Amino acid sequence: MAIALAAVGSFAGDAQAATVTAQVVVVQRTGNKHQNSEAVAWLSPVQPEPYSFGETSSQSARLVQKNKTFEPHLLVVRTGSVVQFPNEDPFFHNVFSLFDGKRFDLGLYEAGSTRSVRFDRPGISYIFCNIHSQMSAIVIALDTPYYAVSHRSGSIAIPGVPPGRYILQVWREGSSPKVLNALRREVVVGEGDTVLGALRIAEDEIPVAHKNKYGREYEDPQPANPAYAQP
Repeated sequence: MAIALAAVGSFAGDAQAATVTAQVVVVQRTGNKHQNSEAVAWLSPVQPEPYSFGETSSQSARLVQKNKTFEPHLLVVRTGSVVQFPNEDPFFHNVFSLFDGKRFDLGLYEAGSTRSVRFDRPGISYIFCNIHSQMSAIVIALDTPYYAVSHRSGSIAIPGVPPGRYILQVWREGSSPKVLNALRREVVVGEGDTVLGALRIAEDEIPVAHKNKYGREYEDPQPANPAYAQP
């Protein structure tokens, strides 16, 4: 059953867009530090045909490799966006993703160079480096413009949402698909700002070390930083 959060409006041009807010509450595993940030919530129209979200292929974003980390760790983009992967470390990296979402392998490339990937379909992509096992990131490509990432306090706000019926979906690293699917529901947005209340997300996945792009365990690079002679 749809949750009526406000009076139902229409998608007429003069309808007032709303800000949809919620409060993320992460139910931690025993002993874990309390952290409610970096949960993603998005709204997909139940009947998307009448709405035009505009061209997304010209959008671009950056996932920087620096100090053997990806910055930022979590990146949310519109489907069709190009993500650049600049290498700002003084040694090689090999960015890849062979899991759900966008599958790609950028190969070995040097400091100061950039390679890019177009995320041409919606999905969640887990990003790694084939040389440095500690490097990981997530890129979420969405086919809706109505999304937001929670702040450290857990607050989340999705601006500019026209009145109508939507499917709410939530994602957070460390929570299983079963937990996240249970949060999926229909909501109704009216012309005034809409409050979803608390989104309680159980953290139930235990981190497992990932394999390299060949499906094998990582080996320590020789030397520790695979550098090269500068020209």
